Amino acid sequence: MTVRICEVGPRDGLQNEAEQLSPRLRAEFVDRLSSTGLRRVEIASFVNPERVPRMAGAEEVCATAKPVAGVEHAALVLNPRGYERLARTRCVEARMAFCVTESFNRRNQGRSVEQSVADVGGIVAAAHADGRRASVTLAASFGCPFEGVVDPGRVLDLAGQVAATGADEIVFADTIGVGVPRQVTRLLTGAAALGVPLGLHLHNTRSTGYANAYAGLEAGVSVLDSSVAGIGGCPFAPNATGNIATEDLVYLLEGQGVDTGVDLDALLSAAAWITEVLGRPLPGQLLRAGRFPAPPR
Repeated sequence: MTVRICEVGPRDGLQNEAEQLSPRLRAEFVDRLSSTGLRRVEIASFVNPERVPRMAGAEEVCATAKPVAGVEHAALVLNPRGYERLARTRCVEARMAFCVTESFNRRNQGRSVEQSVADVGGIVAAAHADGRRASVTLAASFGCPFEGVVDPGRVLDLAGQVAATGADEIVFADTIGVGVPRQVTRLLTGAAALGVPLGLHLHNTRSTGYANAYAGLEAGVSVLDSSVAGIGGCPFAPNATGNIATEDLVYLLEGQGVDTGVDLDALLSAAAWITEVLGRPLPGQLLRAGRFPAPPR
């Protein structure tokens, strides 16, 4: 069994931090992660720097981060303007995202859900014309900070609309960390018939992130987003906290006999580095507790 990990630390991990790291330092972060065996790293966000100042200088990050054979650099875009910026860089994947609820989507990107779905169609077409992959994330798929419980039928309907655009991948995001495993199973099972690779973007706000990742594994998920050391959060979601930690996820997956292709010691080194850079304890547990031999199979 295999599953791909998409490392989102340089983007989702840093966008909610109190300290603003320079593009040069963020590019070094990308380089360290790219040397761990990870094959996919989300390195930047092409959004308005006045709204998300921690992501300013995205072009410089993309230009400074070193290309590594076998490692795909991706970046987030929220609208066609963002894609136009990405298109001038070496990034091989555009990760489009929108929120499934009207309140959150208007706060997060100033668009209605219907407008964002229309944007997705244009961005997917443009990315494919440019030879890039196009992944689409449905944010707040498990719950919204402003509207509360989200109807899974609504999420699956939007997933169907996204699949119709020709997107290469659909990711269900638990943006505020409220989901539980049965919700994961329901969404992945319901979307399986779309014939598009499915992913999960999980936050551990209420300590269900790793249980949800395991439920996704059992339901045949293709990709799991995670952030080294567990950093992360959304600037537009109250009380948003970090993503599941990549090193903790790799420990779980390897213990279950899943091939990740990641050098866990190298990943822990990257986690230690960003912990030192940010100057505070971070949520990841493996860095504190240490490795332990894998159980016999």
